[in-house]
Amino acid sequence: MKEYWTSFASLLGVLAFCQSLLQVIFPPELRFACLNFFNRLFTLFSSYCYFDITEIDGVNTNELYNAIQLYLSSSVSINGSRLSLTRALNSSAITFGLSNNDCILDTFNGVSVVWEHVVTQRQAQTFSWRPLPEEKRGFTLRIRKRDKPLILDSYLDYIMEKANEIRRKNQDRLLYTNSRGGSLDSRGHPWESVPFKHPSTFDTLAMDPVKKQEIMDDLKDFANGQSFYQKTGRAWKRGYLLYGPPGTGKSSMIAAMANYLSYDIYDLELTEVHNNSELRKLLMKTSSKSIIVIEDIDCSINLTSRKKNSNGTAGTRNYYDPEMRCGSGLGPGPGPGPGEDAGNSITLSGLLNFTDGLWSCCGSERIFVFTTNHVEKLDPALLRCGRMDMHIFMSYCSYPALMILLKNYLGYDESDLDAEFLKQLGEVVDKAEMTPADISEVLIKNRRSKQKAVSELLEALKTRAEKMLISGNSREKNSEDIIEDEEQEKRALESPRNEGSELEEPCKKQEDEDEEKMK
Repeated sequence: MKEYWTSFASLLGVLAFCQSLLQVIFPPELRFACLNFFNRLFTLFSSYCYFDITEIDGVNTNELYNAIQLYLSSSVSINGSRLSLTRALNSSAITFGLSNNDCILDTFNGVSVVWEHVVTQRQAQTFSWRPLPEEKRGFTLRIRKRDKPLILDSYLDYIMEKANEIRRKNQDRLLYTNSRGGSLDSRGHPWESVPFKHPSTFDTLAMDPVKKQEIMDDLKDFANGQSFYQKTGRAWKRGYLLYGPPGTGKSSMIAAMANYLSYDIYDLELTEVHNNSELRKLLMKTSSKSIIVIEDIDCSINLTSRKKNSNGTAGTRNYYDPEMRCGSGLGPGPGPGPGEDAGNSITLSGLLNFTDGLWSCCGSERIFVFTTNHVEKLDPALLRCGRMDMHIFMSYCSYPALMILLKNYLGYDESDLDAEFLKQLGEVVDKAEMTPADISEVLIKNRRSKQKAVSELLEALKTRAEKMLISGNSREKNSEDIIEDEEQEKRALESPRNEGSELEEPCKKQEDEDEEKMK
């Protein structure tokens, strides 16, 4: 036994001597050079090339890594032997992913590539301003050398586009509002958000189908128009003005637009914005693929037409005139008087630059939506193309819109209703001038009995049509009286002027005679 341990110790001594001799003959620098040489030799004769995409690039997160991870989650074959399951924050779907040190084969335009998810333990960290994860993660892409131009030029861009599409599809949309008084939240953001769960879609929107399809086509062209906007030198944004009586579905239209394009919504409350600078900062903190909404803009800030001054007469006004600024109260009207708090100082110029100035181009793929009940109160400069590109009139409920409401609330198609009943509906619906909100309330109250609901609806439409006919006749009579009163007032104003001119002529003659006598 003693001889065995003696032999073992001698062997260890020989190995230690050989290792020391090897380090002397082949120092670490030489061994590294040899290893590098053989790697290059292998690479030279190999038909493959490799690309490493790490999770963290320096101290910043590698966006390409996240995009690849999301893309492969949609490409991973379900028959894979080992997969990882994840669900991101504000996400409505569970995604698959590659497990640690697993591989997957992908194909792009007939070219096969191999992805490997490499996970290794990170070495002990020295002092760092930002602690790094204990594991070092990354993807290794293996492709054939002859396919290198195609992969680098098109494949990676394709992955980024698909990842963004998957992210928008899986992620719940958010509804943002600006913080009260321009304050920042715990993360330094001026916007506060909640999940956006509005169920409105273009299928359920009570509107003329032809107009609805026109809006949908315009939205789709905008969302797919990146190359068009770049080619024409225009900022990738579009403005929509929704105007019409209250209850005609302006808010539902905004929700349908957001659900159709999978965009977030930024509900901008102008009364909480103090000045133009703060307005620009809010714009800078909005994300791409979003809808920026200012509802009831005529009630939030004084944007009345500059064609009239406070006396109602024509005149020119500057964007920076006090009358153009938002006062302490809501809605158009005179500014605050002396000693009153002006509240905020947003000017029309600041709002115009917000929608169509240089600062409006700090992001891309944004939609601006303004709503108002009184479009005639808004300044024409705000309504021109380039700011509000598409003007959408939200009208009273028409016959096609009424059929959509009957389908939504009662499940009735046009073929399910009696022809005589449909004829009566068609005769009174336009005369009644009822909003979709009013008709929806009639159907909701009687939704337990469909027959009662349709009969109550017809009765409500007839009653409203009669009231509108009576009020229309009274309005015509009142308008005639107003015109007659205006003409009498005009004649009364002109008569003193004529009398004055008759008095001025004798006075002038008397002055001429006095001058001759003096001479």
